[in-house]
Amino acid sequence: MQFNSPVIYDNSAPERRIWGVGALCKAVSDTLQSRFNPVAVKGEITGFTRATSGHCYFSIKDAEGQLRCAMFKRSASQLDFQPRDGQAVEVFGKLGVYEARGELQMVVESMRKAGLGTLFEEFLKLKAKLEGEGLFDEARKREIPQMPRRIGVVTSLNAAALHDVCIALNRRVPHIEVLIAPAVVQGVEAPGSLISALKSLYVTENVDVILLVRGGGSIEDLWGFNNEQLARTIVESPVPVISGVGHETDFTIADFCADLRAPTPTAAAELCALPRDVLLERLSGLSEWLTAQAHLIIDRESQRLDYLQQHLGRPSEWLHAQEVMLTRFFNRLREGVRKPIEQANNKTQLQALRLSNAIKNTHQSRKDRLQRAGIRLELLDPSLVLKRGYAWLSNSQGVPVTQVKQLEVGQLVQATLGDGEADLSVISKSITSK
Repeated sequence: MQFNSPVIYDNSAPERRIWGVGALCKAVSDTLQSRFNPVAVKGEITGFTRATSGHCYFSIKDAEGQLRCAMFKRSASQLDFQPRDGQAVEVFGKLGVYEARGELQMVVESMRKAGLGTLFEEFLKLKAKLEGEGLFDEARKREIPQMPRRIGVVTSLNAAALHDVCIALNRRVPHIEVLIAPAVVQGVEAPGSLISALKSLYVTENVDVILLVRGGGSIEDLWGFNNEQLARTIVESPVPVISGVGHETDFTIADFCADLRAPTPTAAAELCALPRDVLLERLSGLSEWLTAQAHLIIDRESQRLDYLQQHLGRPSEWLHAQEVMLTRFFNRLREGVRKPIEQANNKTQLQALRLSNAIKNTHQSRKDRLQRAGIRLELLDPSLVLKRGYAWLSNSQGVPVTQVKQLEVGQLVQATLGDGEADLSVISKSITSK
């Protein structure tokens, strides 16, 4: 074992200043304040959170470093957009030292977009490519089975998501077998590990649905789920896949490719099958219905059996009933034949009498009508009127004259009387007013 050379303190050297931790942090903060502040920094947001107080905490980073940031409620309320991981922004504020942890921190007073971050740009490019190929089409996505035989789960054995999923499944569907395919869910090994775990479930019998789950995190933490080959593997699944990656606001390429996207791992477990309580309730209802139908059938058949038993036990009664029924039918048939014949005879006699009376009445009626017509015709004879002292006047053309205004003084007219005719001349005329 080697030892370093001992440190020799020179008592004659000037005495060094010994700082208190808080004082040193305050001195560094003052130095930053006087040399850098205010400062503008450009970087990509990572680990963004908004506290219930309204304050926002996050980091901005680039390829060479990372800086912790805090944005208090008053400044955050003036933002015109919702910051999220992966966004490239320009922040303006003051550098300082957070003395409670001795960390370099920037208090952000304002923020604006500076374009998309690198990872987010890659995410959008891959999303556009796969969407153009139809991997996200709703038409190809399948319905989740309500009663799967087995449920496959792909996640890390050490993840809190596995614990949440197992609790939810044990509570809702304890009767369904759950197969866990462990995988790495973060880092460069994650895509390949997830693909292998999925494929192992693809060839496992009776697995009807697969849960691909992981807890929340930054865009870097979830980046393994934004892999193109993983997306294609999900699409190739022979059974429906439910993706429950991150929190409700997190979206990955795996979410778009899955048959169903759940906002959290627990939600994915709740969506993969009907709860046992629902199935038991349905089964109870079906059992009650079947029991009621069975009792109904038994009662109906019992009544039918009683009826048959009564008739088979007394065949003489049945025979007597048939004889009575035949006798009744015979009487009805005989009455039915006799009555129509009698009615037809009566109707024929009545019709003959009516015809005889009609002939007599018609002859007398026509004779009376002829006499009346002769009388009326005689009454219309003009000679009878002339014999009563009337005359019929006509002009030289033979047109009857019925009004004084048809005559002129000196005009010749012809008068027809009861016993002959006479020529007359009009000496004067006057019209009697009515």
